[in-house]
Amino acid sequence: MAAPRLRRATQRLFAMSAVRGRLRRVYSTSHAFAEVLQLPKKQMTKLLYPLQELEQYLAPDSRSDLHLRIFDPSLETIARADTIFTATARNRIDYLSSAVRLDHAPDLPWPEGHTKKMNFFRVGKYFTLVDMPGYGYRSPKDFVDMVEAYLKERTNLKRTFLLVDSVVGIQKTDNIAIEMCEEFALPYVMVLTKIDKSSKGHLLKQVLQIQKFVNTQTQGCFPQLFPISAVTYSGIHLLRCFIANITGNLN
Repeated sequence: MAAPRLRRATQRLFAMSAVRGRLRRVYSTSHAFAEVLQLPKKQMTKLLYPLQELEQYLAPDSRSDLHLRIFDPSLETIARADTIFTATARNRIDYLSSAVRLDHAPDLPWPEGHTKKMNFFRVGKYFTLVDMPGYGYRSPKDFVDMVEAYLKERTNLKRTFLLVDSVVGIQKTDNIAIEMCEEFALPYVMVLTKIDKSSKGHLLKQVLQIQKFVNTQTQGCFPQLFPISAVTYSGIHLLRCFIANITGNLN
């Protein structure tokens, strides 16, 4: 997916009750996020800031290695970003096309199955998200012509997001994409998927290993990891806010 400080826990957690009321008055908060704001503090922290939830299990001397607070939006900012991703009559979210190559974009109703093409999703007037094919043994035969050309030639590309399975960590196939981003000097982010599939201990081990890799083996990767779950929605709101921020829509 291409586009384009977690929190100061004590101060902000105790301020949540006041913030909730202010959010309802100031922002047109989406229904889904309004429900998030009603959760108990511990549940809300786990849902919005999964890395912070893991922090309590870290030894004090290892916390400095995990970059928790580089992107640290307030609840108000997250709520504002959430409205960008909420489809309304005035904020349409459209699936535009699916193209095997950049010069061939057939009209398809919806992408199906494993991504073999480049799928474009226009989020209102704000930006377009591009869902690219996976790399490795399941990649389409013209992966290089399709993906590399887009990444090298797209002048308004803001950020590239690499989806890494948090259950198994960085694999050889992931290194293909990492090396490509590093070679092209592209700014990119690691999104750790399927965090609902692991125990806290296993997830923490994987997070620390991947963070060490980012710290020592990469130049263009954003230091902070974004763990998410498509099942529990954990981390999704923070990632949305990050995308809205780097595309200049929270200024």
